[in-house]
Amino acid sequence: MNRFLTILIVSLFPVLLFGQNNFDSLLDELDKTVTDYQLYSNKKENEINKLKALLPYTATDLQKYAIYGKLYSEYKLYQSDSALIYARKSFQIAEKLKDTRKLNDARLNLASIMGTLGMYKEATDILNTININTTPDLKGYFFTVNSVVYGYMSDYAASLQEKEKYVLLTKKYRDSSLNFYPTQSSAYIMAKSSTLLEVGKHNETLHLLLNYFPNITSNSPDKAVIAYLISQAYRAKKDTRKEQKWLTISAISDLQLAKKEYISLRSLAFLMYENGDIDRAYKYIKRSLEDALFCNARLRTYEISKMLPIINEAYQNQNETNRLQLMLFLISASILSVFLLVVLFLLFKQMKKLSKAKQDLSLANSRLSELNTELNTFNEKLNETNYTLTEANLLKEIYIGRYMDQCSDYIGKLDEYRRKLNVMVTTGKMNDLMSAVKSKQFIEKELAAFYTNFDKTFLQLFPNFIPEFSALLIDDEATQLKEGELLNTELRIFALIRLGIKDSAKISIFLRYSVSTIYNYRSQLKNKAAGPREEFEAKVMRIGTNLK
Repeated sequence: MNRFLTILIVSLFPVLLFGQNNFDSLLDELDKTVTDYQLYSNKKENEINKLKALLPYTATDLQKYAIYGKLYSEYKLYQSDSALIYARKSFQIAEKLKDTRKLNDARLNLASIMGTLGMYKEATDILNTININTTPDLKGYFFTVNSVVYGYMSDYAASLQEKEKYVLLTKKYRDSSLNFYPTQSSAYIMAKSSTLLEVGKHNETLHLLLNYFPNITSNSPDKAVIAYLISQAYRAKKDTRKEQKWLTISAISDLQLAKKEYISLRSLAFLMYENGDIDRAYKYIKRSLEDALFCNARLRTYEISKMLPIINEAYQNQNETNRLQLMLFLISASILSVFLLVVLFLLFKQMKKLSKAKQDLSLANSRLSELNTELNTFNEKLNETNYTLTEANLLKEIYIGRYMDQCSDYIGKLDEYRRKLNVMVTTGKMNDLMSAVKSKQFIEKELAAFYTNFDKTFLQLFPNFIPEFSALLIDDEATQLKEGELLNTELRIFALIRLGIKDSAKISIFLRYSVSTIYNYRSQLKNKAAGPREEFEAKVMRIGTNLK
């Protein structure tokens, strides 16, 4: 048995949770609607003003009667005094038209709104003057107005005897109205459900109303009434949760249609009070009272005035409790603040000590960082020096080997040249001797061979010299070689500079050019430098190294 109950509770829990969430969302919507009441009132005023704007353009009494009738309908549940004015105007027009149906309809409108305003004698006097048999199609409306007026009178009755009398009349007229409404009309459904409720047939009432409710449009004033009747059926069944739900639906409809004469929000306020939700109860009853006063609905104002002191007292008590709680909270917060101040003071002292230690550590770190920087700089310079020395040693080794071979080769060539000249002398070929001595062909040939050998040796040491040198220029025209050339004059000048020969005089001797010519070549290429001119030759010195 216990296991069965556990399974049942677990299975029903999601449904209960969904129902709670659904009701909470309805309450949130109602709260928003109560807050935005002025928005809906403005919408209602706009609709009324549009109808009033048509009046100056009405040409006939019939048109005026129609507009007055619409204005009465708009004002009936919004502002009773204005509704009474337009009901009387409709009656005056109906008298002029001498139309029996319009006269009876106007009289019923007058009696209905007088009942709302508490003018019960005037309302019953008008109802007693109506010969309803002359307008059979208005019988349902006639009996309904009688039922509503006597219902108001039963609520106001001073003695039990009078109350019972008016209650009987209310039931009599309501039951009579059922014979003159279509069975699928809202009027019939409302009257029938009221009858079923009185005799305790709650399930039948709910079956009738819940099946009919989905057929009602959202802008119908009957939606709130049907929802209220559903809530009363659940109230009779003592299902408070569903009673609250349908009262909320009814109240939302009332407020969104800017109805000022209603019951649901007031009833819901009292349920909120009983459930301990005092804030909502006070907000709802306050809104209900303001709307009832605006509408001049005397019965609703009277009903609200009986409940308001109870809810207001609870609201004031809650505010007093909240005030005491706030004071207690403030005292606690003050004590806590003092404690926190003491802690903060001690923490501040500790932080000062920590800050001093951090500052000393920071200074030590800064000094250490400076020493590391100096050490890194020294290491870089040492590495650069080592690299330069290594490079110089390599250059020396290569060039010593090369130029020892070249010197040996030149000695052999000079000896051969000497023997050639000796032969010319011994054979008496003086003219040939003079020509050979004056000719520069031998020197030029050897210079060409010398430069070719230099170019090959240099490019062997620095194979990427030409592309890296071109990258330092904005115009690589100087590095364009003719067919058969390894290096041209400009490249040889800077090849010598790369080898450490920076003196223009030494370069001029090596290349057999004047010092000014060498200077001009160097200046022209510096002017074409891609970067700062003064850094050009330093960058050339870094070609072929990792020091870019």
